[in-house]
Amino acid sequence: MDKQTQTEVEAAVFRRLVEHLDANKDVQNIDLMILADFCRNCLAKWYSAAASEQGADVDYEAAREVVYKMPYSEWKGKHQLPATEEQLEKLAARQKK
Repeated sequence: MDKQTQTEVEAAVFRRLVEHLDANKDVQNIDLMILADFCRNCLAKWYSAAASEQGADVDYEAAREVVYKMPYSEWKGKHQLPATEEQLEKLAARQKK
């Protein structure tokens, strides 16, 4: 596969991942962190960093809007539930590894 095709495939995969996360708003960020050690916020940080590496200025909040498809504060108010004690314990155990 040539570099241009690889870049296009990787971009399509990223868009599909963002669409999948958007279609599954019930999956909480803390659950993603517990199971996969990344969440939507991580994707936004990676997006911002990758943009910077390419010479583009995309701050964290702008990157969050790409990932969440709305301002984070709006998404959080509509879709993020308070973490349960069990989730917090699992996350703490994961972070100790």
